[in-house]
Amino acid sequence: MKTADVVIIGGGIVGCSIAYHLTANGCGNILVVEREPALGKGSTGKSMGGVRAQFSTGVSIQMSLYSIPFYASFEDRLGYPCDYRPQGYLFCATTDNHMAYLRTNYAQQVKMGLKDVRLMGGEEIRRMFPQLRSDDIVGGSFCSSDGFVDPYSAMNGFMTWASEHGATLWKNTAVTGLTRDATGIRSVETTRGSVSAGKVVNCAGSWAAEVARLAGVELPVEPLRRMLVPSEPFDEFPHTAPMIIDMSNGFHFRPEARGFLLAWNDPEETPGFKTDFDPNFVEKILTRAADRVPCFANLPVNPRRAWAGLYEMTPDHHPILGEAPGLPGFFLANGFSGHGVMHAPATGKILSDLILHGQTSLIDVSLLSLTRFAEGRMIHETAVL
Repeated sequence: MKTADVVIIGGGIVGCSIAYHLTANGCGNILVVEREPALGKGSTGKSMGGVRAQFSTGVSIQMSLYSIPFYASFEDRLGYPCDYRPQGYLFCATTDNHMAYLRTNYAQQVKMGLKDVRLMGGEEIRRMFPQLRSDDIVGGSFCSSDGFVDPYSAMNGFMTWASEHGATLWKNTAVTGLTRDATGIRSVETTRGSVSAGKVVNCAGSWAAEVARLAGVELPVEPLRRMLVPSEPFDEFPHTAPMIIDMSNGFHFRPEARGFLLAWNDPEETPGFKTDFDPNFVEKILTRAADRVPCFANLPVNPRRAWAGLYEMTPDHHPILGEAPGLPGFFLANGFSGHGVMHAPATGKILSDLILHGQTSLIDVSLLSLTRFAEGRMIHETAVL
């Protein structure tokens, strides 16, 4: 039987970041188990790649304050690129309630130590982007260090560095069972055999609840389809633009290659493992795109290039981090609700701290424990895109 100090189930960006942080802190006997033949086949490879600190809760902001500087120095730290581009996020408010919400968030963000976020008036936004239909924009919030990364490159950088420093990766290997006794997790059963494990981390993304069930743990994590539509090359809007969010309906877009990447959370979407792209979504999103950016009425789109991925949703849109209650040695890093890529560095640091030292100073991890749902202490993140 193979033996590992830590077995990480799932080779997406979160699992790879945990492998990196553990390895960088001297834990050499790590095994990452990925059921697909290649990494990034789940949510990581289908992500929009946005990173931001403009959140509404302290714990989300704190995780971004670790993660974004980490991405900014990623190549210096690891020797591999992640293509961090600090082009910013611009939230466009269309009501006084939106502005009051942004002011509240701004105060929290500044209090937490975010230095480059600022509130803007509607006239400044109009001057900055005259291509927007801005008759109803009353103001906004902009943070220049928010921006984008290439999730696939970041994931590969994490895993490659970890592998070069002693971690092992098993691809094309499914986890079929978890054995436990009175003292906690004992081994991980896989299609390549049994692995004796001191500690196990569930990083199975949208399939996290299924993996947890193997250990007798119930997780309130469910998959929700999110669809993205890239355009063909288009030059009528500046490619230096930030991620721009229309707060009236949640439509948002950013530059991508020579075109733009469009996103919108369809309120009619229902939970489930749906990874097919619905062609009807193209008309829905282009209608909203042309309404906010009139020149997008001419935006060329090839529906065959569009794709769908899965968000792993929790009831309060915050992740579940830490040791499973009543099961020593079984750690959870699940339910990122669309923020897995942007918070992967912080998650790697937090889980590494908990596994190696039993505590972390990065956040108050009790806020994100699984027990919060049963105890009625959910912390709702409202800035979900």
